[in-house]
Amino acid sequence: MRILFVGDVVGRSGRMIVHERLPGLVADWKLDCVIVNGENAAGGFGITETIYRDLIEWGADAITLGNHAWDQREALVFIERAPNLIRPLNYPPGTPGRGAALITAKNGARVLVINALGRIFMEPLDDPFAAIEREIEACPLRQGADAIVVDFHAEATSEKQAIGLHFDGRVSLVVGTHTHVPTADQRILAGGTAFVSDVGMTGDYDSVIGMARDEPLTRFLRRIPSARFEPALGPATLCAVAVETDDSTGLARMIAPVRIGGRLEATIPDFWA
Repeated sequence: MRILFVGDVVGRSGRMIVHERLPGLVADWKLDCVIVNGENAAGGFGITETIYRDLIEWGADAITLGNHAWDQREALVFIERAPNLIRPLNYPPGTPGRGAALITAKNGARVLVINALGRIFMEPLDDPFAAIEREIEACPLRQGADAIVVDFHAEATSEKQAIGLHFDGRVSLVVGTHTHVPTADQRILAGGTAFVSDVGMTGDYDSVIGMARDEPLTRFLRRIPSARFEPALGPATLCAVAVETDDSTGLARMIAPVRIGGRLEATIPDFWA
């Protein structure tokens, strides 16, 4: 199975490159499943129903979120009618929506998509290790799902690596999101799980993690906020990770970074080129 995970889409610039490039990638690379992190898609903070539907129309099969899941208040309502929108699993019981979803991929395969928040340097929530464990025990790889993708939205690289190692051999991909900077440690772990500490953002890299530079610089230099953070509007880089799994095991055969457009050095997976 060919899986593309697209990193945190930030604002209009990020949305536009997804609109421009994702449909062609789906066709050219014959993608079976596309997952997009959309927690910064609406002006850098949260997601709206219109944006959710746009991302699905452009080729996403599932949209994951993160610590900005509820910044657009409408998300608390429309998430209940958006079956492929997945918020962090380890929010308290009673939180609207779902933290995991068994979706049907473009090729008809069953893909379990799990979203969880880290706890180091983040708002303390329920234990992500235990929460993910419950989901994969209820829907094991090859028994309940043909592939399992975990979007671990976390600040600390150590916590992301620990999640990858803990679930190695039981999920297809553990992908880190949240820090908006792509790491160069993509690899297949010993048990067959594809892993990367952070996929990076899909947005304008002439910025401070996607935000127009002036206000972040003011806050660093003067320690006083002077305005709202606003997303940078320059040309975006689409950052993603490409994974190919073995249909017989559901584990990864290949993983490679994807960077298209904008200011970062371009790279595409040679196994799909």
